[in-house]
Amino acid sequence: MARLLVAGKMHPSGVALLKAYESRGVIVDYVEEVSEASYAPLIAEADALVIRTQPLSAATIAKARKLKVVSRHGVGYDSVDLAALNARGIGLTVVGDVNSISVAEHAMTQLLACAKRALRADRAVREIGQWGWRNRLEPQEVFNRHLLIIGYGRIGRHLAKMAAGFNMQVRAYDPYLERTGWPEGSVRPVSLEEGLAWADFISIHTPRGDRPTLGAEEFARMKPGVIIANTARGGVVCERALAEGLASGHVAGAGLDVFDEEPPTRINPLFTHDNAVLSPHIAGLTAECSERMALSSIENAMNFLEGTVDSSLVVNPEHLDPATVPLPA
Repeated sequence: MARLLVAGKMHPSGVALLKAYESRGVIVDYVEEVSEASYAPLIAEADALVIRTQPLSAATIAKARKLKVVSRHGVGYDSVDLAALNARGIGLTVVGDVNSISVAEHAMTQLLACAKRALRADRAVREIGQWGWRNRLEPQEVFNRHLLIIGYGRIGRHLAKMAAGFNMQVRAYDPYLERTGWPEGSVRPVSLEEGLAWADFISIHTPRGDRPTLGAEEFARMKPGVIIANTARGGVVCERALAEGLASGHVAGAGLDVFDEEPPTRINPLFTHDNAVLSPHIAGLTAECSERMALSSIENAMNFLEGTVDSSLVVNPEHLDPATVPLPA
């Protein structure tokens, strides 16, 4: 009899699916709190784990004596210790293309909000004596402006289509596609150096690496007055360099949905800038997307146990057969 541990609150449709699995004999442990400490006491008996954004450390994995698969409620897995999973032969799945439209929409919203100075405009209406701000002519058009998309996967491609609706000129940088080949009909590829010097707007959609994709060196290559959106991961953009750019005006505006530390503390240097539009890691948390992620993450976990999972959704497909999973001594 399979035991499924679900760590983090699920969309009601996901909860209904859990109940359906329970009616078929699956034991479900459901912990709504999003923290490692909240689910760790239950992991020793779990065959499968569905997890949201909270960490999954090597120490917790070491306690998971029956675990065969971890299913991420999303597409990123930087909070999961993949090396520890691989050492135990435990599979890791992601949800695939269920949130790309929502994230692309959020990125486009960030770019528009920064261009139109949405925060300052809102304050000009709400605060007495600020109406005259309108005469400073700070908002700008995006029509025919240059957009560089860093990371031209599903999200980047959706964003390119949205930007085309505003008649923006779009180019993309993607080191993975440089190696594997660009898809037909894609926008013009450029090097990062060329793209940074060309772009009026930049939206980033790459995984977090050993160093920020946009650090002090990259900011120095950008046009004065550039606008930046980050819906990818904290650490992809150097927050200190970004804050310095916002303070100097070299960066006209920035939309941030992700942060080095989440939630960020009040000492975060971005908090002092009203040309930064901040949101609490919600780009993929629309009602529609949340439902798709809940259903997909639960189904991935159970399908993995049953040997029917879509292999394209398995990060480490060498561990696809749960019967081969070595159990700790």
